[in-house]
Amino acid sequence: MTEILLKLSTRPQPFLPFVRERLEVDAKEIIARYPEPRSALLPLLHLVQAEEGCVTGTGIEFCAEQLGLTGAEVTAVATFYSMYRRTPTGDYHVGVCTNTLCAVMGGDAILETLQRRLGIGHGETTADGSITLEHIECNAACDFAPVVMVNWEFFDNQTPESAAALVDSLRRGEQVTPTRGAPLCTFKQTARILAGFPDERPGVLDGAAGEATLAGLRVAQEQNMQAPEPKPGEE
Repeated sequence: MTEILLKLSTRPQPFLPFVRERLEVDAKEIIARYPEPRSALLPLLHLVQAEEGCVTGTGIEFCAEQLGLTGAEVTAVATFYSMYRRTPTGDYHVGVCTNTLCAVMGGDAILETLQRRLGIGHGETTADGSITLEHIECNAACDFAPVVMVNWEFFDNQTPESAAALVDSLRRGEQVTPTRGAPLCTFKQTARILAGFPDERPGVLDGAAGEATLAGLRVAQEQNMQAPEPKPGEE
């Protein structure tokens, strides 16, 4: 209990001056994109996560100061969305979907395999700091189940064997490319991209939707289906 009270009473350590100066420049650019400063909270949380690998008390205070919010208001948002980590995160955040369809198709088996392979459980990070493992909720790729996500990039139609090979490659420092898009970057680099800064990786826009995704569109075209016209006032 004493340890918990000490943690609660300890104020977050401020960013080093040169770090804060750099973050303030980036924050100013982000905030300028929005009609109201508080609207920039989500990308600003990604910005501080890009600095520290998670959203710390220091990051929360920084966001609150930049946007004229209270720490409680920022914390409420940071703890609501699962993409904001509250504990240190490895270079690669590996998320295994265990929602209904992925679980039925093998997601639970994949998670169990990775837990044994990495020697960690849900929400934990390997000792070398390379991988954080989590089971995650649906990521809207059910037509490619079971899905594994690494730093929010899709690895479709996975098996326990392919997922184990994937994390082995990551730990060896090999370049890994998801099912769609550019080769992976680190978790911190991903957070900066999510904050709204350019993603300059070659091939980032490559990769069309897969066959399963397009099947419904093709049926609609064959049947000459069209979306209904909007009702008055809904334009």
